[in-house]
Amino acid sequence: MSKINSEFSTELTKLGCPVDLNVCFNCGNCSAICPLSEGENSFPRKIIRASILGVEDDIKTSLDPWMCYYCGECSETCPQEANPGELMMSLRRWLTTKYDWTGLSWKFYTSKKWEFSAIILLAAFVFFLFALLNGIPLSTDKTLINEIAPWRIVEIGDWIMAGVLATLLISFIFNMHRMIIIKDKTIKVPLKLYFTEFWTLIFHFVSQWRFSDCEIKIQSFWKKLCAGKYNYWIAHWLLMSGYVLLFTMIVIFLEWFQTDTIYPWWYPQRLFGYYATFGLIFGTVYFIIHRIKKDRENSKHSHITDWTFIILLLLSAVSGILMHISRINQAPLLVTYYLYVVHLMIVVPMLCIEVPFSKWSHLAYRPFAIYFNNIKMTAQELEKKQSNINRSN
Repeated sequence: MSKINSEFSTELTKLGCPVDLNVCFNCGNCSAICPLSEGENSFPRKIIRASILGVEDDIKTSLDPWMCYYCGECSETCPQEANPGELMMSLRRWLTTKYDWTGLSWKFYTSKKWEFSAIILLAAFVFFLFALLNGIPLSTDKTLINEIAPWRIVEIGDWIMAGVLATLLISFIFNMHRMIIIKDKTIKVPLKLYFTEFWTLIFHFVSQWRFSDCEIKIQSFWKKLCAGKYNYWIAHWLLMSGYVLLFTMIVIFLEWFQTDTIYPWWYPQRLFGYYATFGLIFGTVYFIIHRIKKDRENSKHSHITDWTFIILLLLSAVSGILMHISRINQAPLLVTYYLYVVHLMIVVPMLCIEVPFSKWSHLAYRPFAIYFNNIKMTAQELEKKQSNINRSN
């Protein structure tokens, strides 16, 4: 039997939820208007009802918060102004804290002191690490960045950090899987479904296609695209793809990326870097503008972690391109070196905090939610078919 958490609304408030759950009278308008609501699944009405009642176990096992892409239609049309879209956003934060067995997500989401202290401590760690290796040089007789910050040493640090972050995030995803599939005793999932449905994980991570379903007007895809209906999706995709590309080049291809050779502008190493920088700056500036103007339903309410993530991403991109400009224009080596140190003082805290514990993690949880949802739906269909066969026999 599911337990009621009488403090659930208080927990959501601590996570930045501006919604009074008692305002909703369960009219069902949100499910009627939501373009992502399908068939018998009363989405998002069912999860909203569970939130009002504080049925914590049902919420933990639900994928609905991740299936929501916050188009804002439900909040715009809610007769009670209960803001179901922002409730879904808060539920995603809450679920993130439940998947995380370390408890750090809760600390970062509910305490500015914890988040800002962690950023400062990690930035200081990077600075002192470089000071330990190179001192604090005011002059140097070296001429190349890899002489003062060798890529092989930096790569070792990259791999250690990537290994720790990947281990944490993967363990959280396993925890998510345990809550959603393993604990669900109503279905039996054949092992083969994890392989046959795997394409959905890759497809939705790469394309973020469900954003295209958030526009309910009956028009062709290209008409919606030309009319600017997909601007949010495009900005989000550019930001994501730029980040993933840059992360891949830094962690896997650092020898090729951190080079003292100045290639022509059309060389792939530079073109990839320019695309990644453009994607990060365009995406972050787009979201910053809308969050300041509050002209979209999904931009009217900003949690402190939303701002932290966007600003750290923007500073990472700007500091990185400044370092690149300094290097290709052969500025004094110490200028490039200190820009490099500042860049890593921004990037390392952003990765260590955002990837496993905060805003970035939704880039992993969302496609995995769709993947797990497809596995469960297919398993249920197989059980129905088998049940029908047994009846006919």
